[in-house]
Amino acid sequence: MILTAMVVEALASLAAPWPLKIVIDNVVEGDPVPAWLVKVLGPALAASRPSMAAAAAIAMVVAAAIGGAASYVDNYYTESVGQGVANDLRLKLYDHLERMSFAYYDTQKTGPLISTLTDDVSAVQDFVSSSTLSILVDLETIVGMLVVMFWLNRDFTLLVIAAAPLLLVFVARFKKAVKTATRDVRARESDTLAVLQGGLESMRTVQAFGAEQVESGRLQAAGRATIDAALRARKIKALLSPVIAVVVAVCTALVLWRGSVLILAGTMTAGALTVFLAYLGKFFKPVQDLAKMSNSIAQANVALERIQSILDVDMRVPERAGAQPPAPFRGAIAFEHVAFSYRRDAPVITDVHFSVAPGQFVGLVGTTGSGKSTIASLIPRFYDPTSGRVLIDGRDVRDCTVEGLRRQIGFVLQETVLFPGTVRDNIAYGRSGATDAQVIAAAKLANADEFIARLPRGYDTPLGERGNGLSGGQRQRIGIARALVRNPPILILDEPTASLDAESEKLVMDGLECLMKGRTVLTITHRLNTIHAADLIVVLDGGLVADQGTHDELIARGGLYADLHRTQQEPEASCPVT
Repeated sequence: MILTAMVVEALASLAAPWPLKIVIDNVVEGDPVPAWLVKVLGPALAASRPSMAAAAAIAMVVAAAIGGAASYVDNYYTESVGQGVANDLRLKLYDHLERMSFAYYDTQKTGPLISTLTDDVSAVQDFVSSSTLSILVDLETIVGMLVVMFWLNRDFTLLVIAAAPLLLVFVARFKKAVKTATRDVRARESDTLAVLQGGLESMRTVQAFGAEQVESGRLQAAGRATIDAALRARKIKALLSPVIAVVVAVCTALVLWRGSVLILAGTMTAGALTVFLAYLGKFFKPVQDLAKMSNSIAQANVALERIQSILDVDMRVPERAGAQPPAPFRGAIAFEHVAFSYRRDAPVITDVHFSVAPGQFVGLVGTTGSGKSTIASLIPRFYDPTSGRVLIDGRDVRDCTVEGLRRQIGFVLQETVLFPGTVRDNIAYGRSGATDAQVIAAAKLANADEFIARLPRGYDTPLGERGNGLSGGQRQRIGIARALVRNPPILILDEPTASLDAESEKLVMDGLECLMKGRTVLTITHRLNTIHAADLIVVLDGGLVADQGTHDELIARGGLYADLHRTQQEPEASCPVT
């Protein structure tokens, strides 16, 4: 369909100047009508100059209408192809990013990734939708016009052919510079997006510290760098139009001069020169477009490079050959001499060894940087240990498929992230296909049903970005409901009450008690009063298990845990009076 429409469009463009030749040569000048035209028009119509002029005018309109219809068809269907390519490419990128381990995101900025998913994919889409179509139509038009121009006047055509390579050589010489400049512009634009995203996401902190001018200065610096890069790129690209215009003008002037001489000599008609000049303008238009398209090609190349740079990085959590979805977990967890480091020269944990029985409530405590969150991240394989093994029910977690493993683990984090959608959608996020009854039951167990019922539309109340409009305790209780609806046999709690006031903390802890029943629970906390009843407390220090036992056992031994507990029990020192 697209190819046929392009061919029809090119043929309509070739036919457009011929009615003008007929009017000038056969109607105005009165030259004999060619035999082929007599066959097309018929003897009666060809014998009447007014009728022939009317036929030429109608033919001009018909050619334009056919060309316009063909242009509409190929533009519409090419756009549909471009949209499909962009959508598939964006999905492929996003799917790839979703499968990357946390180690990848530890070293990446979000802004450039978003820029690639949006701007770079759009650049490829524009090239496929517009530039590709233009290139194909222009090439077809150039070939067709060369054939007709050779038939009209071989010498003039050779002159045109001689000029075209000059343009192409000129374009080729600075194509690399255009691509380099375009790459720099895209990099600066990504930096600007990163500044914008960071500022908007942290607006409360910015305003709280009165740092508006600081953030504006950062954006101004990033914007100035983008402007400078864009101006350098424009300086290069701006050379195209004047150089091409001069070459086209020289060729047109030579043809006009030589054609006038031939008309005076009687070896060429005015209509033939008019048609040739029309073709000459049409011929150089696609040549100009192809030359100017170096900018679009450079943008598409840079966009594809940036897209490929993401797809080439394989930092996914690897699955072993033969990995299988695990059977329902009983909840036994064991760390066997596990070591892990984010960087080779900086180990986080070096030799962690402990075990958890099914259904136990385990607390992970220690000083900041001791490896608590790292240990919790190794269980669902957000990272893999550099040595040692993590076992669930006696099976190495690396022998399980990542999807099957994580489906049986629930999470309540320090800050629950809520997504665009309703309250119901956010609770059901924890379990695909959760019914309304299951959502409501989970909310009731999490002590969330009462405040949800007071919302304007109850469970169908749309939530703002990141749950703005809800208190921290309300967001946490929705997070607990999300974990409850999943009904996981293993639960990981990462400081779930750290940022809450006393009243909110009690409501959240009541919800957590319902959530923890009958499950293996690992909780990371600095508030030791929340784990006094834990079956096992693992104390970490310097990447090692410094001690483990119940609260009473650890207090009796008087180690690091006892020191931390005593520090939290001491009354806060008053500020010195100044």
